[in-house]
Amino acid sequence: MAPQESIPPAANVLGTIGTVLWCIQLAPQIWHSYRTKSVEGLPATMMLLWSISGLPFGVYAILQNFNIPLQIQPQCFCVLCMVSWGQCMFYGRKWKAWVCVLTCTILLVTIAVLEFTFVYVLRGPYARGLSWPVTMFGILACVLLIAGYIPIPFELIKRRGRVVGFNFYFLIIDTCGAFFSLMSLVAQNTFDVEFGTLYALCCAIENCMFLSHGIWLLRTRKLRREAKDAELSFDTFPPAQEWQNRGFKLGFAGKFTDMIPRKMLKSDQDVESGSPNVENRVGQVETPP
Repeated sequence: MAPQESIPPAANVLGTIGTVLWCIQLAPQIWHSYRTKSVEGLPATMMLLWSISGLPFGVYAILQNFNIPLQIQPQCFCVLCMVSWGQCMFYGRKWKAWVCVLTCTILLVTIAVLEFTFVYVLRGPYARGLSWPVTMFGILACVLLIAGYIPIPFELIKRRGRVVGFNFYFLIIDTCGAFFSLMSLVAQNTFDVEFGTLYALCCAIENCMFLSHGIWLLRTRKLRREAKDAELSFDTFPPAQEWQNRGFKLGFAGKFTDMIPRKMLKSDQDVESGSPNVENRVGQVETPP
């Protein structure tokens, strides 16, 4: 697709709203992980792939001459995802803080240098009609971002539809950001299929997560009421634990769903004392009031 020659005001306004939302989308998730000191249920693979997708995402947006907000959006998205991935390494894999900071910094600098290089190298050929490299960057961005969602179905199946580890404010802001960004593309003179598909899939997948958790709430309403009457949380109420632990045990899911904190795993001492298997406990999810 040829680069945009002029940007309608409506596209700029909608793009600005989408960019602002995507600039702050991960802030609630980062704060949630920091406050709980846990990333159980939040796949580190997802955050790393999302951060890396900022490279082709940014190259494509700049060369396509999207409205300025949509050109800034990939950069903010990349940085926030890298911070969240660093938290997964710190709280989940127990990396030292300086190792996390150094690794994230090196990765971000590498992504920035590569993005600048690709834009500089491809701008001239693209202006002369060589479009396939830019199209490949757009497709790569979509593939990486959507691939980040791959662990989610396994997490939902394992927990019988319950969304764990994700802050719901993050999901709401992310969905709204994708929607306004999609509307920004619609308002442009030419609709971009690659990015339009990307934003539409983001909205669809995250709405499926809302639906899944809503169904879980309906299925467990009696157990949650009984737990409340017993003055216990759902996760400490024995019948609720028994029901929740009937979820599928996917032996291969570890390849996709990792980052369970070691302190949440059952130790030899737990086995000797007969305490419940903490590996099967589910984390808490923050839901909007």
